[in-house]
Amino acid sequence: MLWIDKYKPTSLDQMDYHKDISENLKNMILGGDFPHLLVYGPSGAGKKTRVMATLKEIYGANCLKVKIENKTFKHPSSSKSIQVTTVSSPYHIEINPGEAGSYDRLVIQSIIKDIAQSPPIDSQSFVVILNEVDKLSKDAQHALRRTMEKYANFCRLILCCDSTSKVIDPIRSRCMGIRVPAPTKEEIVKVLQNVAKKERFDLSAEVAGHFAERSNGNLRYALLLLESKKTKEYPFQTNELPLLDWESAIFNVANDMITEQSPARLQVIRGKLYELIGHCIPPDIIMKNLTFALLERIDTTIKYDIIHWAAFYEQNQYFTWKHSLPSLWQSLKSSKWNFNHNITST
Repeated sequence: MLWIDKYKPTSLDQMDYHKDISENLKNMILGGDFPHLLVYGPSGAGKKTRVMATLKEIYGANCLKVKIENKTFKHPSSSKSIQVTTVSSPYHIEINPGEAGSYDRLVIQSIIKDIAQSPPIDSQSFVVILNEVDKLSKDAQHALRRTMEKYANFCRLILCCDSTSKVIDPIRSRCMGIRVPAPTKEEIVKVLQNVAKKERFDLSAEVAGHFAERSNGNLRYALLLLESKKTKEYPFQTNELPLLDWESAIFNVANDMITEQSPARLQVIRGKLYELIGHCIPPDIIMKNLTFALLERIDTTIKYDIIHWAAFYEQNQYFTWKHSLPSLWQSLKSSKWNFNHNITST
């Protein structure tokens, strides 16, 4: 079991940082007021962990006994079926409607309607956790607004996202916003040292600081780095931090793009990208890291084109990474710069 799962806090009292947020959540629960929540903050800040700790505070340890299912939704006007993965307990269900693509509106309406038709026996409301709400289409967000009003007596919604900038105002106004900021470097160092102590190895504050600085406020990433470094080299001989496997794969893709621009190489790169997707690396993370990897290796004259196309397809929700790859590729091919003699080191 990975350390991020093995040492994940399961209660609000166990949270090592942002104690004020934990106290506010506990006071809200004790007061008997549990509104719809909009939990937002950067990746790796502990949003999901804090949400599950809140549910345990309300329902007890049974809410942590979850099962994973693949739910199938039928399109009302066609024979098409949409399959989405859900994580559920007797008290809640967690779902990412974005997995359904352009059918995210159907998933939202169907899942909440099904819950409302079979309300819980006791007086406690059932909780629906929706992840990556900021990536939902506008139609899905408007459908969510209407649905959360209609079935407010049967279920409570907890919406999770990185930023509220893409969440429509009607949803934000109907939820209590809880911002979970990224932990500070000192807080990450403290967590890393606590994990090292439980794993029975020494980790100085200086070495832990290198992991914290590299993680850029992402505690999950810092723990993955520490575990990877501990597995490959202990006692620690150098301050050099290893790349994670998926990061190395993306850097290899960037090198392949720069080395040769041909249909055969494009086919090879697509295969590598599909493999990353198959290992559950989000497409937006792939595109972001691929863009940064290219910017480190190319001449200044075409950096603008790379940034332009990466930003364009990040904002355009109707396109996927496989549509944007040819645009980045064309920017490289159209450049008169000699790639083979100007590759800079990472």
